[in-house]
Amino acid sequence: MRESIRLGHFAGIRVGLNVSVLVIVLILVVGLSFGRFPQAYPDYATWAYIVAGVASAILLLASLLAHELAHAVVAQRNGIDVEGITLWLLGGVARLRDEPRTAGADLRIAVVGPVTSLVVGAIFAVAAMLAAAVSAPDLLFGTFAYLAGINAILAVFNLIPAAPLDGGRVLRAFLWWRGGDRTEAAVTAARAGRLFGYFLIALGFIQFVAGLGFGGLWLVLIGFFVVSAASAEEQQAHVNAALHGVRVGDVMTPDPMVVNATATVQDLIDDVVLTHRHSTYPLIENGRLAGLVTLNRVRATPPEQRSTLRLTDIACPPEEVPSARPDDPLPELLPRMAGCTDGRAVVVDEDDHVIGLITASDIARALQMADLRGTHPYPPPHGADMTTRHRHRTWPS
Repeated sequence: MRESIRLGHFAGIRVGLNVSVLVIVLILVVGLSFGRFPQAYPDYATWAYIVAGVASAILLLASLLAHELAHAVVAQRNGIDVEGITLWLLGGVARLRDEPRTAGADLRIAVVGPVTSLVVGAIFAVAAMLAAAVSAPDLLFGTFAYLAGINAILAVFNLIPAAPLDGGRVLRAFLWWRGGDRTEAAVTAARAGRLFGYFLIALGFIQFVAGLGFGGLWLVLIGFFVVSAASAEEQQAHVNAALHGVRVGDVMTPDPMVVNATATVQDLIDDVVLTHRHSTYPLIENGRLAGLVTLNRVRATPPEQRSTLRLTDIACPPEEVPSARPDDPLPELLPRMAGCTDGRAVVVDEDDHVIGLITASDIARALQMADLRGTHPYPPPHGADMTTRHRHRTWPS
């Protein structure tokens, strides 16, 4: 899930919003300000209901952020890098760069989210009781009570043992600890998630057809998301198992053509694109990675601007380019191969010089070759160490 609006850093972790979160904020504000609150707490001015609705929506987003931050912080404490957090239409996503290495770490990272939601819900419940004790306006009490209830519901819902919910992670950790096979545990949790998603779709459809309101459509939407995410997790589990023991250097395309970042788009087209069969161009400046340009980005540039725009103007910035060392495990790189690089990653040496590329074709070939490894899922290292700097072609010189 890509971020559209960057909020900054919390606890050292980058946080952003996807534009879809504005939809849920609008729905919450309208539903609370003109529906729930006026019905439960009449005789207030319209502006009071709107203020309560906006405050509830903002505090709910803060609650979701606390949930995801808890996941991210515990992941970091267990040695896992966190790329960032994105809040979106159906909640939040903490993007972890690696997978937990033990069942215990998997359990700790999973369970801390629902626990945090319960704690946040308890805080709002205490605030509601204090508001009642001091005879504060009942609309203020209702706002705190709503937030307490919704956080409790989120905690309970997330503990359902079905991936990609936190409960599915707890189930995976338990099965991993019990059976010792992480792949089998992940597949079981993902299949449980898919069944749960189908249940939500069926339940939502029945509610809608029975005329019980449009809430059924939300269940259908959530169900489709759960089914899609669970299927993706099962596929990812199989891919990780097939590529276990494979290093980045084993599958990369070495000696890529790198391009000086100061060149213009038209220069790249004339001297490289039309004369070489490449579709990915790492940019370098002072010998280091300065971004990445793909053929799709070049084609998307307006023709009248190509002679003046520099490659850095259209490139994926270096901090968003997935990079790895040759000895890094390939499965740990795969989750990061998304975003603005169109599924590409750059391989660098110990001095951060570009020595290779990994594309979707390289991954596909690695998966095809996995079948030839027989039943040995952990082949010994082969080939050169691949940590020395490779010669690469640079344009222009």
